[in-house]
Amino acid sequence: MFKKVIYSGVMKIERSELANDYHLGMLGNGRTCVLVDAFGKFVFCCFPDFDSGTVFASLLDEEKGGSFGIEMVDGEVTGQVYERNTNILVTSFEGEDGAFELIDFMPRYTADGQAGSVDDVSSDVVRRLKVLRGKPRVRVSYDPQLEYGCGETVVEAMGTGLKATTHWNSPDRVVYESIYLWTDMDDEAVLGGTEVTLDRDRYLVMSYHDKVQVPNSDLVELMLQRTRAGWLLWSARTHLPTQYREEAMRSALVLKMLQFGPTGAILAAATTSLPETIGEERNWDYRFCWLRDASMTVTVLHRIGHPSMARWFIDWMMKTVPTKDDSLQIMYGLRGERKLTERTLAHFSGYQGSKPVRIGNAAYTQEQHDIYGVVVDVIYQDLLLRQRTPEALDRIWTRVRSIVRNVLAAWKEPDRGIWEIRGEKRHFVFSKVLCWVALDRAIKIAELIDKNDWACEHKGMLDEMHEDICKRGWNGEKGAFVQSYGVADLDASNLLLAEYGFLAADDPRFVSTVERSLDELCVDGLMYRYRNQDDFGEPQSAFTVCSFWLVKALVSIRRVREARTLFENLLSHANSHGLYGEDLDFKTRRHLGNFPQAYSHLALIDCALALSKEEDNEMIQA
Repeated sequence: MFKKVIYSGVMKIERSELANDYHLGMLGNGRTCVLVDAFGKFVFCCFPDFDSGTVFASLLDEEKGGSFGIEMVDGEVTGQVYERNTNILVTSFEGEDGAFELIDFMPRYTADGQAGSVDDVSSDVVRRLKVLRGKPRVRVSYDPQLEYGCGETVVEAMGTGLKATTHWNSPDRVVYESIYLWTDMDDEAVLGGTEVTLDRDRYLVMSYHDKVQVPNSDLVELMLQRTRAGWLLWSARTHLPTQYREEAMRSALVLKMLQFGPTGAILAAATTSLPETIGEERNWDYRFCWLRDASMTVTVLHRIGHPSMARWFIDWMMKTVPTKDDSLQIMYGLRGERKLTERTLAHFSGYQGSKPVRIGNAAYTQEQHDIYGVVVDVIYQDLLLRQRTPEALDRIWTRVRSIVRNVLAAWKEPDRGIWEIRGEKRHFVFSKVLCWVALDRAIKIAELIDKNDWACEHKGMLDEMHEDICKRGWNGEKGAFVQSYGVADLDASNLLLAEYGFLAADDPRFVSTVERSLDELCVDGLMYRYRNQDDFGEPQSAFTVCSFWLVKALVSIRRVREARTLFENLLSHANSHGLYGEDLDFKTRRHLGNFPQAYSHLALIDCALALSKEEDNEMIQA
């Protein structure tokens, strides 16, 4: 019997445990998101968009970041759970005076009621307090700190709620921001944090806008029902295997929340500056779109029944990437911004003292050659899966040829690699392989559109690249492809060589690379990206997506039983809501890095599909 991890049961966390892990749920609607702790407190939220300034950031500084909590007087939290197949989070309270549920959600629904269609969602968060029995008493702790808490935030009562504003002069501009909190509770009591008796259901609606349609109880109920229906319709259209369905569905719902509604870009993660190792400096802003990460979702999105999400991202990518004379970046802003200037917020203490807190990301300037293969592979996948007009094909072919020109000029040169090493450039094997992928897919695209002469002209170079990588990237003594030319260090990215078609899964060199990686990079089921020192010393945490890569690689070399054991071990390390950060601590298994991480959830779905396919094959053979 296989272990089944279900996240639909009620979860309860003691307050003393909060600091031990990311005991967090996420609300989202494709515009922005909120992280909610196990006691119903908002601890991270940016308004109006994912990459805007924070409104609540107590996750990064408990004193200065701001938060939004609701506590029961003479009562306690008895559990917290997502409504099944939705992103509606319910926190239960019970005490001497009664019981109530705190139902948190971000409205998301379509005007025509059809799931999956493009919709225009607003930057709203709804908190509905549903009385279950008695007359429970509550206190609201509403402490917004706008624009990363860089200036003073003033909160004032309006009669129907509260308005929070910040207005100050920065070195380069005048800053003004505001948010609104609409409520049918006494706004002075909310402002002062004094007791409120719940004699009936109540609501709090936080919005970036001074709403034209002022919320009331009927409207809040309608928003809840439409949002619930919207998520249930979307989930019903999601094709997932029976085995591991619950875990894969939660991951799919996370990916949907992390796709930026206005453009289709997919965020790497919802947060900034959650550390890879507590107390160290590996703290980065992940509220941007890495083409590498997002592009790997395309095949999975098609396989689980959401081709519109894939098309939406690809269309954004094609508008964003340069045509002829511009260099391709590894990452862009959610609206296609090219400049993502990195700076630190010195006034924030950081998550559990892990400084610095960064906004922006200097990695956008890095030269990482693997990005060429990522982009052309996505274009090729898209051409196989949908018809394009002649005019669209013209534009696509121009971009492909431009990328190939860059590949031919760059593939023999060193770069920063997939892990964005900030020190000396190296001849990373994975970067070379993805340059090969770029040319391989470009040739396939040329053959699809009858550019056969071009394809023939470049096949010799494709063979030359393959031969060079196999000669210089393979270490015979180690019995594996290594991290970079001339070294003996292993790298988990080489587990993807068969996935990208560089080697067949049964090629002895790939099989040996997987086996050596399992021996040297895997510790108790968790994977290092690499073990050699980088700019910040030796890595101290497991990179979650690499652990999933190992599962998929083991499936591909027919070691399915081991793959399944590792996968179910990884499922047991999800947080109580089935969410994953970027990293896991080898000893404590606590989550680290930015959260939740799209790449981790994508890889979980991919592994679930692969293992389910193997299960089907075993049943057929039986």
